[in-house]
Amino acid sequence: MAAPPIQQETAPWLLENGSYKVLTKESHHGRTAHNMSSSSLRKKSDLTLVSKVQCGLLRSFLTNLQEVILGTKLSILFPAIPLAIVANYCNFGRPWIFALSLLALMPLAERVSFLTEQIAYFTGPTVGGLLNATCGNATELIIAIFALCQNKIDVVKYSLLGSILSNLLLVLGTSLFCGGLGTLGKQQKYDRRQADVNMLLLFLGLLCQLLPLLFRVAGGYTTVTTVAALQLSRASSIVMLVAYVVYIVFQLWTHRQLFEADEEAGEGQEEETPVIGFWSGFVWLVGMTIVIALLSEYVVATIEDASNSWGLSVSFISIILLPIVGNAAEHAGAIIFAFKDKLDISLGVALGSSCQISMFVIPVCVIVAWIAGIDMDLNFNTVETGCLAVAIITTAFTLQDGTSNYLKGLILLLCYVVIGACFFVTTTPQNQGNPMKGSVVNLGTSGSLAA
Repeated sequence: MAAPPIQQETAPWLLENGSYKVLTKESHHGRTAHNMSSSSLRKKSDLTLVSKVQCGLLRSFLTNLQEVILGTKLSILFPAIPLAIVANYCNFGRPWIFALSLLALMPLAERVSFLTEQIAYFTGPTVGGLLNATCGNATELIIAIFALCQNKIDVVKYSLLGSILSNLLLVLGTSLFCGGLGTLGKQQKYDRRQADVNMLLLFLGLLCQLLPLLFRVAGGYTTVTTVAALQLSRASSIVMLVAYVVYIVFQLWTHRQLFEADEEAGEGQEEETPVIGFWSGFVWLVGMTIVIALLSEYVVATIEDASNSWGLSVSFISIILLPIVGNAAEHAGAIIFAFKDKLDISLGVALGSSCQISMFVIPVCVIVAWIAGIDMDLNFNTVETGCLAVAIITTAFTLQDGTSNYLKGLILLLCYVVIGACFFVTTTPQNQGNPMKGSVVNLGTSGSLAA
């Protein structure tokens, strides 16, 4: 069967499962800032040797292996995966298991983004957008679920809070700072409309996290107010999920043009057409999710041993180290595009990921804990909630006029440094189980959970 001619208005066809699939402009339509940022760390694979393999199945497997494993600049970190598994089974030092697992999660997080984008070429922009909305922060969600299973509620809260702070202050601050240095003498401009929508959602998330804290402070730390705060948190989580669903509808249907990456911004990017098939991408996505789950279990199980060995508090490791490592690839992409004066993509990455954590991952954790009979509320305690409030308000003021310069980015970075120093000097007790199970919950000077 001859291949159908390629029309000028269509992208190249791809052979998939024995039939040709034409990829129209609509199939490409809808690349988000998250996709664009992740693609900045990808590299084109040389398939010259693989193409000489005679066996079709073997050639297909080797092609997929080369595209998925070697198609990223972070491929050098993939050996950390077997090393972490070997270290765990051979009972090496638990801090080593923690460190190797963190390193192994870096390329896996980027590859999940790559695979969801590959699948989106065949499912269309809408399903691809839904995949990105649910898998964009898969690493954080999986780590949080495993921490919940081990009743480490403080690790869940710290890691998710750290992801929001990292995106708002570190990633956005570095992007604005680097972009400003790269365009000295002029101000960078960006579309405020997407930023306004994301900031409104972040303020709603802040309200839902602030009320349980205020509720318990006003009523005293008693069993009655603890139960009431827990019920309020569960109701607020449902509201947050409803808001997130509406946000997805807003993003993918009614106001889609606000969230799509500019086609010109993607010039020079390698990933313009799919390089693996639909079912291959699906199998790889499932496999990598399983590996992420395994490594996440290692991270959660060894975080306290790493804390004791390194002399760092669990709060500092969870709030500062975990988010930086887990989203390193995405963060690097945002900074690269800021250097290229493509701030809309950088803002889409930082603010979009923050909204996804705040309005989706956090309430999902509360609901999952509710189903599992674990009492997790939205009270992130005084210091943590205060840091979150300052980060959101500072970011909102920074983005209010639609222009940027290196000073704005530097201020956000310095805020992150101060918050990091706060948790660095804070000594938090190791998790003592679910704090809600005690008769009274006390708030120590560090703001950590202690039953």
